Amino acid sequence: MLSTSDPQILVGRTGSLGRIRLNRPKALNSLTLSMVRDIEKALDAFDADPEVAAVLLTGEGERGLCAGGDIRMIYDGGKAGSPEPVDFWREEYRMNARLNRLRKPFVAFMDGIVMGGGVGVSVYASHRIVTERTRLAMPETGIGFFPDVGASWFLTRQQNELGTYAALTGAQLAAGDVIAFGLADSYVPSERLPALADVLSRLPAGATRADVSATVAAFADTPPPGQAAAEQPAIDRLFSFDTIEEILEALAQDGSDFAEKTLGVLRTKSPLSLKVTLRLLRLGRVEDSLEACLEREFSATAAVLRSHDFYEGVRAAVVDKDRNPQWRPAQLDDVTTEDVAAFFKPSAEPLFATDAGKGERP
Repeated sequence: MLSTSDPQILVGRTGSLGRIRLNRPKALNSLTLSMVRDIEKALDAFDADPEVAAVLLTGEGERGLCAGGDIRMIYDGGKAGSPEPVDFWREEYRMNARLNRLRKPFVAFMDGIVMGGGVGVSVYASHRIVTERTRLAMPETGIGFFPDVGASWFLTRQQNELGTYAALTGAQLAAGDVIAFGLADSYVPSERLPALADVLSRLPAGATRADVSATVAAFADTPPPGQAAAEQPAIDRLFSFDTIEEILEALAQDGSDFAEKTLGVLRTKSPLSLKVTLRLLRLGRVEDSLEACLEREFSATAAVLRSHDFYEGVRAAVVDKDRNPQWRPAQLDDVTTEDVAAFFKPSAEPLFATDAGKGERP
């Protein structure tokens, strides 16, 4: 049994494999500010250690890798006027950018629940592995927030609208869909993960990404077909618009079971969050760096902390758990241009220096 004194991150080396294990299983390994800082320290140590061939990220417990950021901390901190939510986002987003730039092979076991910030610590890995237990989602529009940790980057790299669908609906994606959506690379049954980790730990210190790929391939299998990806023609047609109103109208006119179900899901989300999210995605689609997307998302968090819908969404989902948020505005028609514009004011304290190296991982 883990006690309250147990470390939230377990860091060590097994052979040539640097291990980072998220260690809050009772909280589904949700991220805290101290965890973000400990991950950064671990990356510093592994970068400096010539004996470390690759880094492996896993989550303790049976339920998943990580359910996201510690939303209750942000909720309580925001209400109290604490600087901790802003500090958390600032350091988390910088960590996301660093993970994307890692030069050593970085393997993430995306087993079980992988949501929100859990996607942020794994989607930038050079080798992203899903299992039959994977349930990946960016569910933020359901709590009055928006998909962050670079979602406006990694959900817009595909030449389709699957990312738009995932961001707006918060749909839970199984392994086949995660791979089809471009958010993972390989499917390995969960029972094979310990053996895979063992083989990875015996790679030579100078192992390349190709060496890691060959190792993973020896354990990989064909994933079950994705259910959402099977609807890609419909998704591409129905989610191609630049306004939520047009998307809802297209869904209403389509008449298919998929369209009706999706329309019902979107009608439960925060109208303001839907508009902000779609705007972030469309701006992210034309950006040339993850850092630019993270910068814009970080600026938007200031408006989140001032918004009604975030606190109401977390209240309904986490605090009172009545699953009955009362959004304000309650209707899309009542969301003003000024409401949305509040999320797109540049931050007075940018995340990244303007001359910092940017771009995708090498």
